Amino acid sequence: MLTPEFLPVYIALLATFCAGGIVIALFYSYFERRSESYKRFAAIAATGPAVSRSATNDDAKRRKALEATLRELEDKQKTKKSSKLTLSTRMRQAGLKWNVKIYYIVCIMAAAVSFFISLTLFGLGLFTSGGFGITGGLLLPYIYVNGKRSSRFKNFAAEFPNAVDVIVRGVKAGLPLVDCLRIVSLEAQEPVRSEFRLILEDQTLGLPLDESVQKIADRIPLPEANFFAIVIALQSRTGGSLSEALANLSKVLRERKKMKAKIKAVSSEAKASAGIIGSLPVVVATLIYLTSPGYISLLFTTSVGNITLVVSGMWMLMGCLVMRKMINFDF
Repeated sequence: MLTPEFLPVYIALLATFCAGGIVIALFYSYFERRSESYKRFAAIAATGPAVSRSATNDDAKRRKALEATLRELEDKQKTKKSSKLTLSTRMRQAGLKWNVKIYYIVCIMAAAVSFFISLTLFGLGLFTSGGFGITGGLLLPYIYVNGKRSSRFKNFAAEFPNAVDVIVRGVKAGLPLVDCLRIVSLEAQEPVRSEFRLILEDQTLGLPLDESVQKIADRIPLPEANFFAIVIALQSRTGGSLSEALANLSKVLRERKKMKAKIKAVSSEAKASAGIIGSLPVVVATLIYLTSPGYISLLFTTSVGNITLVVSGMWMLMGCLVMRKMINFDF
């Protein structure tokens, strides 16, 4: 109960409390700033941006190092693409132990065999047989080397993802990268085994690992080998998780392999159609020659027939090249 005699006291207390609240509200930030908790929070907040700034600087430096490394590798790739592929390089990429002298001897032998076959078996004249001999001597060894080279590249692309998986599992298990490469050089299929053995031999001679791996992209000019060389070069110069990078590379290689198989399946019908269309004139001409040789002999005995045969052959060659370009996919 408020009594009249205590009413001035109550009013004075209420005024005092109000004045104190107003003072605290006005100067609260000043008192809070002087407290120990505020000082600790301020110290933590002050060190936070410095840490993040340091991390940002490290990321920026690593990004610049990556860009410089990629730029350097790209310049090397442009230089290699602009350089002409020599005969010795092609034979080395084909896995042949030949040198230039042996290649020329094989060319002479192929020319002699072609001349002998065209002269004795087909009964052609010396001039025509000489033309077939020169053509066979120049063309047959070239086709053989290119076929061996393409087959070796195909086998390498098929086996290389398995080798990368072996390296990924070895690195995750704690093995050094060199030991993983040695396992691949002993257990993988050819030509991956011999290529990784050359990497280890180069490193044994004192060549850095990234340069040793870079040579595999020179010996096997495939995107798969180039990707592997880039990953190893980036990891050796800028650091990072090698197992994660190689795992991503293995995934990319297997996806490329699936894409290549899918493209082959989709384009098989077009390739079959192109083969039928390209062989149809030759088959029809051969059948007509067997049944009615006098009817088709005009193409070979008259000047108009020769001109018609040459023009038709040129148009047929152009059509085959166009169809080949349409059904070949590069990715």
